[in-house]
Amino acid sequence: MAQRKGQMVVISGPSGSGKSTICKKLLEDPRIVFSVSATTRKMRPGEVDGRDYHFLAIDEFKRRVAKGEFIEHAEVFGNMYGTLRAPMEEALAEGKISLLEIDVQGALQLKALGEPGIYVFIAPPDFEELRRRLKQRGTESPEVLERRLHKAEDEYRERVKYDHVVVNDDLARAVREVREKIGLEAEARR
Repeated sequence: MAQRKGQMVVISGPSGSGKSTICKKLLEDPRIVFSVSATTRKMRPGEVDGRDYHFLAIDEFKRRVAKGEFIEHAEVFGNMYGTLRAPMEEALAEGKISLLEIDVQGALQLKALGEPGIYVFIAPPDFEELRRRLKQRGTESPEVLERRLHKAEDEYRERVKYDHVVVNDDLARAVREVREKIGLEAEARR
């Protein structure tokens, strides 16, 4: 393993909590490098392989798991997701912040392994707002929407295992709070 000079930051939370939007805002800082996850799910319109995800066939994903190329992986809604080890270690060796946007299952897997980093849970203001956000997306059937909401309740209970919980009721404030939690706001004020 390469010498770590940087910092791993893990952002997770339920679908619809705004974690992707917060991550996009954080990536405006050149010190932050996004860890592109791998997945076996089908590419959605507008997504680009290598930018949004590394889209892999199931056999390829399993082969890479067996070779130890992932620092974490999990099955979510019938698809495999994982964080590739090499790009993250490269960013850390360069002194960058490696930003991982992963599901709660993967984040807790990393934390249980003792993987050093800052773990931030993004919470919705409440579950009615979460339902509204997920419906507004228009990407899921009513059955999938309900499944996501039930999963969100389970994930919400796990928030106590994180270093920080940020409620995303105001995007600008939530981004500022995350930046503070990972040590970027303090540096900006110096």
